[in-house]
Amino acid sequence: MKRSFSLRTRVAAATALGATIIVVALGILVALAINRNNLSQLDRRLETASDVLVPNAATAGLFLGALGDKGAFAITIRSAGGDTVLVSTPTRLPPLEPGWQSVDVNGTKYRAFTATTPFLGTRISLAVPYSEAQDVTTEQQRQVALVGVLAVAAASGLGWLFGGRAVRPLVDLTGRIVRRDPELTPASSGVREADELASAAESMLRDVAEAQDATTAALATARDFAAVSAHELRTPLTAMRTDLEVLTTHQLTSAQQNEIFRDLIRAQGRVESTLSDLERLARGELSTDQDFVDCDLVDICDLAADDAMRHHPGLQVTVDAVPLTVRGMPGGLRLTLDNAITNAVRHGGATAVRITLRAVEDATVITVDDNGSGVPDAERTQVFERFHRGTNATSSGSGLGLALVAQQAALHGGRAHFEDSPLGGARLVVELHSADAHPMPHLPAQNATSPASPR
Repeated sequence: MKRSFSLRTRVAAATALGATIIVVALGILVALAINRNNLSQLDRRLETASDVLVPNAATAGLFLGALGDKGAFAITIRSAGGDTVLVSTPTRLPPLEPGWQSVDVNGTKYRAFTATTPFLGTRISLAVPYSEAQDVTTEQQRQVALVGVLAVAAASGLGWLFGGRAVRPLVDLTGRIVRRDPELTPASSGVREADELASAAESMLRDVAEAQDATTAALATARDFAAVSAHELRTPLTAMRTDLEVLTTHQLTSAQQNEIFRDLIRAQGRVESTLSDLERLARGELSTDQDFVDCDLVDICDLAADDAMRHHPGLQVTVDAVPLTVRGMPGGLRLTLDNAITNAVRHGGATAVRITLRAVEDATVITVDDNGSGVPDAERTQVFERFHRGTNATSSGSGLGLALVAQQAALHGGRAHFEDSPLGGARLVVELHSADAHPMPHLPAQNATSPASPR
């Protein structure tokens, strides 16, 4: 895998590149300005010398020819028309028009200034080699280039230094992510981008963790479901196989066959009931916050009461409640009431059930009273365990009805327990704390040694 550069290195490189572009642009401008400035100074020197020489042209002409310029300067005086050379230094300038000009004399570039004397009309041309100004210009430009290189180097160093400080929040964030720090944004780093990234990463990691937890819970629930199903279904399935073997290997009377058929139907119903309740338990363990909505609890109670009286002829169910809305899972609340009523009728022999709703401080309390045989004091805690077999339990049922009631109470932030009922039977109390409602963590199944029922 190709090694990538760090963000700090990229910041330093970007700073160096930006500084280089600026320094080069400014260097070109400064070099041009230096060249123009030195040329202007050279022109001013020529003009100054001309101001001295022109008024004294006649005197200068007497000894000008005797000067040896050695290429350091050149002076040439010509007639008014410029055709005749009156006097000149050894380096003779060509005919020039008044003003500044650049000329080449014997392969050497000169800067020349030509002026006309006011009385004689002669032309005096003065010149010095370009190299004099060029040497100064080259030296100054070299110094500018050196300063530019130092500036780029300094910018790179500062970019590395301050780039490290700028990316430090990101480095710290990376470290916290690697360490799986649960709190990625304990305080503002002072860098908006880093804070935004930390917040986004924290949200993403939280979602990933929640998804992992949900997956783990689902796998654990699936294992539980498989293990409990295998354990609890083994007995009825074994009984069904035995009945089928008897039917196929023995000569039975019609009455005996009918009895075996009824046993098979009862065993099949028990298997179906167990699987259905195990499914409800698994669904409850996998519930999420999105499953909780505002629901009319009185309406749920009325529907549960009507359905119970249709399913259990001779049962009288009354609801004593004022309008009450709670935040919960409508299906779970209905399941709680259905199981409570069915438990009272099937295992307690109740013929009358009363459902009462009341609000107590920050909780909603559902009480289900019946006139049945009640629940012994010693068993009022154990009956909420999965597959616990109570002394009053009948052979029918899956043994999970009250476990489902306890689970739904926990899902709604409360609990379920039994008390004595003024009707003579049992009072099931279900407390709901909507503000504390939350998905239920996975709970391992209770081991059972025999088929059981809610009570």
